[in-house]
Amino acid sequence: MSAHDKSLKSTEEVALQILLLCQFGVGTVANVFLFVHNFSPIFAGSKQRPRQVILSHMAVANALILFITIFPNNMMVFAPRSLQTDLKCKIEFFTRLVAKSTNLCFTCVLSIYQFVSLIPVNGGKVILRASVPNLASYSCYSCWAFSILNNIYIPFKVTGPHTSDNNTDFKSKLFCSTSGFSVGIVFLRFAHDATFMSIMVWTSFSMVFFLHRHRQVMQHILTPNQDNRGQAEIRATNTILMLVFTFVSFYLLNLICIIFDTYFIDSRVFVRHVGEVLVVSFPTVSPLLLIFRDPKDPCSVLFNC
Repeated sequence: MSAHDKSLKSTEEVALQILLLCQFGVGTVANVFLFVHNFSPIFAGSKQRPRQVILSHMAVANALILFITIFPNNMMVFAPRSLQTDLKCKIEFFTRLVAKSTNLCFTCVLSIYQFVSLIPVNGGKVILRASVPNLASYSCYSCWAFSILNNIYIPFKVTGPHTSDNNTDFKSKLFCSTSGFSVGIVFLRFAHDATFMSIMVWTSFSMVFFLHRHRQVMQHILTPNQDNRGQAEIRATNTILMLVFTFVSFYLLNLICIIFDTYFIDSRVFVRHVGEVLVVSFPTVSPLLLIFRDPKDPCSVLFNC
């Protein structure tokens, strides 16, 4: 079998790439809407609320993940696979990891902000809440800076595909080489992700526990106005919980694909595309979740209008 035949895409690959393009279309529109909706107070001369600041940055990170994952490799669905170059591999890996890292950080910041907003106000918590608007902006910019610095070594570790005249090793010519990553680097990356997800899971369980206890205590003494406000907080909190659960689920599924991609070379092409679908799933689903939690928008509970 010639190299050209091997480079042709299978039916499964074409189907997955069509799914990727559909995710790109839906996700891009949703993230643009999410960004405009939360950035619009700036155009009106107002100041963004903390949630709006976080969601604006999250929309940018989502769109960046979608773009760098879909283009240009998956744009031509029915064309033969194109070979990567060394510079292209470095830029794509660095940009994708920075966007994924910031997305993880923004989701963590959003869950922490919702937790702080939910806990009862007393003593030092008043001071904490008063500083939240400034902290939200600083946290978002810190996420970008930390992600760039944390991945600054990527261009030195990633190279273009291996070149070889061996036709049996054609798949190694299709993908970037990540052989420069040591066990220590892989462990540090996993520890980085695990730390952020642990914080998200901890805040999520804390919010669930607080809401359950609060509902039991206040069940019989809420006035109608207090009840409406409590329902609004519960709805906003449930949205964050769904967001965290969605992120963790897609992350773990993608991790399984990475393991298969590493140890089962025969299925590498198919598993690589499945992994790409999972990578862009959260950037596609999360803005839809944030937008449609209240179908009677323009003032959704999460946007805190």
